[in-house]
Amino acid sequence: MNFFESILKLNGYPIQEAKKQLAEIQDIPESEYESYVVNQRKAIVEFHLENNPFYKSFVGNASTENWLAIPIMQKKDIQIPLKGRISQGFNIKDCYTSKTSGSSGTPLIFAKDKYCHALTWAEIIDRFGWFSINFNHSYQARFYGIPLGFFAYQKERLKDRLSHRFRFPIFDLSEKKLEEFLAVFRKKKFYFINGHTSSIVLFAKFLKKKNLILTEVCPSLKYCVVTSEMLYDSDKKLLQEVLNVPIINEYGASEIDLIAFTNHKDEFIVNSETLFVEILDDNNNSVQHGEVGKIVITSLFNKAQPLIRYEVGDLGILSNKSTLKTPILQQLIGRSNDIAYLPSGKTVPGHTLYYVTKSVIEYDGNVKEFVVEQLTLDTFKIIYVSDIALNQENIDAIHTAMDQYLEGGLKIELERVEILDRSNRGKLKQFISNINQ
Repeated sequence: MNFFESILKLNGYPIQEAKKQLAEIQDIPESEYESYVVNQRKAIVEFHLENNPFYKSFVGNASTENWLAIPIMQKKDIQIPLKGRISQGFNIKDCYTSKTSGSSGTPLIFAKDKYCHALTWAEIIDRFGWFSINFNHSYQARFYGIPLGFFAYQKERLKDRLSHRFRFPIFDLSEKKLEEFLAVFRKKKFYFINGHTSSIVLFAKFLKKKNLILTEVCPSLKYCVVTSEMLYDSDKKLLQEVLNVPIINEYGASEIDLIAFTNHKDEFIVNSETLFVEILDDNNNSVQHGEVGKIVITSLFNKAQPLIRYEVGDLGILSNKSTLKTPILQQLIGRSNDIAYLPSGKTVPGHTLYYVTKSVIEYDGNVKEFVVEQLTLDTFKIIYVSDIALNQENIDAIHTAMDQYLEGGLKIELERVEILDRSNRGKLKQFISNINQ
C-alpha cells in the first residue's frame, strides 16, 4: 500500500477492500453484467426503503418493482438538512460529507458512507492508472481554486504536499500571474496537469501568444486531465497543440462519483461499476443510443443517503457502440438548466450561444475568455477579457452568427474586464440566464 492509500486508510476509508471489490466487478463478463446491475439496483433501493424514512416518503406509493416507475430525484428534492436524509444506523460524523460547488445554481451538502467514498477513490485511482498516473509519485500541476480562510487554506496546502501536487490557484489569471505559473513549469518536473478546463485553456492561450510549447519548457510533462467544465473541440485542439500531450477529459459530480473518463482510444468511458447511468427524455423515458437526453444516475453503493435515479443537471448522448458494461458518452452537452429563451418562443441550450459567440470572437487570439449573460428575452451581454476592445467588425460578425443560429433582432451588450469572476471553487460559469421562465 502506498502513502496516498495509507492516508485514506488512516482516515477510515477501507481502500484495499474497495479496490478488491472494484476488480471483482470489472471481472464480471458482459453476458452476466445485466444481472449485476439489476441486483445492485434492487439492493440499494430496498436498503433505503427499509432504512431511510426520507426516501420511503419520497417514493410514496410508487412501485419499485418496475425500475422506470421509481421517481426521478432532483437537487431541489433533497434541499433539506442533511440529518433529515441520513439513513438509520449512520452518523453524519462517521460519513464523508462535503458540499457541491453550486455551479448548477443549487449547491448541495451531501454524505457518503466511508465504504462508498473508498469505492469512489478506487474508481479514480483505476482510471488515472490507465495512463500510469499514480497519486503517490506522479507530480501534479493542479489548476484549482483554494479556500481563502486561514485554517482551510493551510489544510489544503498540506493535502497538496501529501498528495504530491503543486497548486496553481486560479482566482487570478492575469498575464502577470500566468508568467509566474510558467516560471514554475520551468523549474519543476511535472508528470501531468489536472484542473478546471477554462483555466488550463487560458494558460494555453498565454503560451501560444508567447510561441511556446509546454513540453519544451517542461519535458517531464506527459498528460493533461481537464475536469469540472465543458471541453469544446476547439479548446481540445488548442491544448493538444500548445501543451503537446494527450488531453484526458474527466466528468464527475462530487456527490456521486467519477462519471466518465477518456481512455487511450479517446473514448469517453462511463463508470458502470459503481453507478448506473441513464439518458432520459423530458417524460423520463429512456432514449435510444445516439439521442440526446438528461443524465440520470443511481449511486449503487451509497447507503448513507439515497441518490437513486438522481438528475445531475447535465445533458448527454450515449454512443451507439455502448454496452451495459462499457457505456460510451458520445457527447456531454452541458447543463440542462442553462437554457436561453428567445422572443419567438424558441429555446436553445445556453452552450449553443456560447459556442456560436466563441467561434466568432476568438479567431484572432485577441479575446482570451468570455461568458455570456442573458439579461432579457432579446438582450445578451458578452463579458470578455482581451488585449484590445472588440471593434465594429467583431460586433457585426457576432450579430450575423446570432441571426443565423438563434434568430434575428437580438441585442448585444459588451463589457470588457481584466479578469472574469470565478466561483469560490474556481469554476467559470460560461452561460448565465437572468430569465425567470
